[in-house]
Amino acid sequence: MALWASAENIPHLLFHGCEGVGKKTKIMGLLKEIFGPSVEKLKMDQRTFQTPSSRTLEINIISSNFHIELNPSDAGIYDRIVVQDIIKEMAQTQQVSSSAARKFKDSLTKNAQHALRRTMEKYMRNLRVIMCCTSLANIIQPLQSRCLIVRNSAPTTQDIIPILEHVASKENFQLPNSIAVRIAEQSDRNLRKAILMLEATYVTQFPFSDNVDLPLPDWETIVNDLAKSLLDAQSPAVVLKSRSTLYELLTHCIPPTDILKKLVQFLLDKVDDNIKPDIILEAAKYEERMNKGQKPIFHLEAFVAKFQAMYKRFLMELDVDF
Repeated sequence: MALWASAENIPHLLFHGCEGVGKKTKIMGLLKEIFGPSVEKLKMDQRTFQTPSSRTLEINIISSNFHIELNPSDAGIYDRIVVQDIIKEMAQTQQVSSSAARKFKDSLTKNAQHALRRTMEKYMRNLRVIMCCTSLANIIQPLQSRCLIVRNSAPTTQDIIPILEHVASKENFQLPNSIAVRIAEQSDRNLRKAILMLEATYVTQFPFSDNVDLPLPDWETIVNDLAKSLLDAQSPAVVLKSRSTLYELLTHCIPPTDILKKLVQFLLDKVDDNIKPDIILEAAKYEERMNKGQKPIFHLEAFVAKFQAMYKRFLMELDVDF
């Protein structure tokens, strides 16, 4: 970071890595290194955009005096319009290179990525874009080639333990090493999840005992209950009920891929080994379709229905064998 003494020396950046590894924290640390602590003084505005079909879009934008942050995927298929309008407006009205950077997070359609590439080239003299994604597979090669790519690997258990102890120290409470180790081991190398687990454990079970129960995040508890209901009964009514649960998770901004992954994990823990390969294969199919499609709820619900049919058939065959 110290090498980039001013904004003019920064290339376009592309941070990538799995959820919870600290991509956004590193980006904010970079901006703070360049522009100072004022970059943390954020405000939220709602901007209105007009589509070619005369439809009005309202997008939430987070900004400081030095950068703008938005999720273009909030605009769905109209993300290209949002990206172009925001960048053109700010690049033409402000000296961005000396006062601001832009950060785009989440997914962009291919058309929006090509539009962003052309806009980055046009306004290179006074514009820097910082992008954040979980996988480079969804980023077109021309866009990658115009960015300095920063890979963020998942922290190990040993990396997470001192961070938890540091958080506890800052919050003025004592965290036993044994509990820090357990939280780190159950966090799936997700630093965000580890810190949330520490917070939940502190709120519900402080002062700590040696056999303290580590609570799951609320959304994982909901997914676990959904998995149990799918195993308890196989019927259209169960599938219909699961739809409301899936909708609730999605409306609370839980990534659909995380929902599917956690649901599959809970199911695999409970089913017979003979059916596990089939479940994994179907989950992979629906994850691929979900990444290519526009409505995650369709693919999540389709996986639930497919699992119900597979599991019911497996149980029936098991009864026949006996």
